[in-house]
Amino acid sequence: MARKKKSSGSRFQHLLHTRCPICCIVPPHMLEHVAVNGNPQQRSWAFHTLNVSAQFQGRRNVVGNISFSPSPGEKRRTIYDAKNGQQLPGTLVRGEGDPPSTDEAVNEAYDAAGATYDLYYEVFERNSIDDKGLRLDSTVHYGVKYDNAFWNGDQMVYGDGDGELFQRFTKCIDIIGHELTHGVTQYEAGLQYYGEPGALNESFSDVFGSLVKQKLKNQTADQADWIIGEGLLAPGVKGIGIRSMKAPGTAYDDPVLGKDPQPAHMRDKFTGWEDNAGVHINSGIPNYAFYLAAVEIGGYAWEKAGKIWYIALRDRLRNQAQFKTAANITIQVAGELYGIDSLEQKAVQNAWQKVGVL
Repeated sequence: MARKKKSSGSRFQHLLHTRCPICCIVPPHMLEHVAVNGNPQQRSWAFHTLNVSAQFQGRRNVVGNISFSPSPGEKRRTIYDAKNGQQLPGTLVRGEGDPPSTDEAVNEAYDAAGATYDLYYEVFERNSIDDKGLRLDSTVHYGVKYDNAFWNGDQMVYGDGDGELFQRFTKCIDIIGHELTHGVTQYEAGLQYYGEPGALNESFSDVFGSLVKQKLKNQTADQADWIIGEGLLAPGVKGIGIRSMKAPGTAYDDPVLGKDPQPAHMRDKFTGWEDNAGVHINSGIPNYAFYLAAVEIGGYAWEKAGKIWYIALRDRLRNQAQFKTAANITIQVAGELYGIDSLEQKAVQNAWQKVGVL
């Protein structure tokens, strides 16, 4: 899949924005609801998770130059155990090719990192997160009852959840694919983590996280559940996941977690300043656009719709891209790949029109 050469200006902009904010899977508004509505222990867990995430923004490392570049298709995965501490990366517990661990979280992190690598390599000819064979490092058992997972610009980090609201974060392959895709975005479009560019950043992660799961399960677009974090919420919590791409705003409605605030249309766009001006909230709009396009195109979503979105992310989008920019670029890419006025191009255009972006 040939890459278009970016201008020197875009490379400069990319360098300026390599240091992206910490990208967590659980949005702050969910944790803030817990901090207000939960029982004393739940409130304590929520405050702890929010505080750790805030502290981490000042501790993140930017990925340096990689001196060793493995052959394309050669996975390199390392799994570390933080042993409920906060020192990263922790103790090495499994490397590439090592036998499975007795620790379920270790194996889940290892397998899902491999499935994410496979999607990008087999479908998009991308050699790991940076397209240069970057080793995929993951740390499990981070913190005590830590209710989140995140990409910190260098590696993946997974909490175990508190057991009452959230289960361990390695359970959900789409969450792992989501977070690793933040790394892809970091190396490509470098979308600013604020407002519409930030919502696009989150949406691209949801898109490719969902595609990792769909490819592993061999599901077509109409067979997939399009739920992000299915199985993450603990028994008794009123919800099916943390986001729904096919029905934004319906993933959960719980007395402690609150109600899913995602809009599916521009008329309902969140305009507040919380959550970096709604990066986890307004991502529902481009999420729904991708779902609509994928279903209208039909078949496996990663084959055509995913290819359109990937090329847009890799070659065309810049760090301050707005929803309308993303819409026009994906329509253009669809025409270049499949022909002007093709079914694929019309599906992409229809999708963005249905969500009110065009």
